[in-house]
Amino acid sequence: MTNKNITFGGKPVTLKGTQVKVGDQAENFKALKQDLSEFDFYNETEGKIKVISVVPSIDTGVCSLQTQRFNEESTKLSDDVFIVTISVDLPFAQKRFCGAEGIGNIEVVSDHKDLNFGDKYGFTIEEFRLLSRGVLVINKDNKIEYVEYLDEVTNHPDYDKALEEIKKLI
Repeated sequence: MTNKNITFGGKPVTLKGTQVKVGDQAENFKALKQDLSEFDFYNETEGKIKVISVVPSIDTGVCSLQTQRFNEESTKLSDDVFIVTISVDLPFAQKRFCGAEGIGNIEVVSDHKDLNFGDKYGFTIEEFRLLSRGVLVINKDNKIEYVEYLDEVTNHPDYDKALEEIKKLI
């Protein structure tokens, strides 16, 4: 799948990698947890319905709200659902943010070191070395059931649609 046109603050940006689509097998990726230990996507989420909430930086308004929303929604979902927010923020900043905002129901990890997730899933904004905004819902067999790449990075994702797709899998 070729990358669609994405803008950041109304200006076109380039996404590296190939965007994934519904029906694709979700690739394993590695990121950093807040304690600097490795987050291995397959190992951490085995046997779970997975939600990946992708944000450029948790220190911005929309990203903060997106992370808070998924943290809140996670309490209303089955224990079979694993939600992870990923950004390129340093793990230290993520830890500070999660502590200040009471984020404790979801995992928040950093793709800063290698952009392993961003490049594999087509979310890396080449111009800024940030991740674009989006949401993926992946079933227990690691098949992508829902994916949203925002046309404008500063907009909110369609939370209701993502939650609807999650609930179909529970």
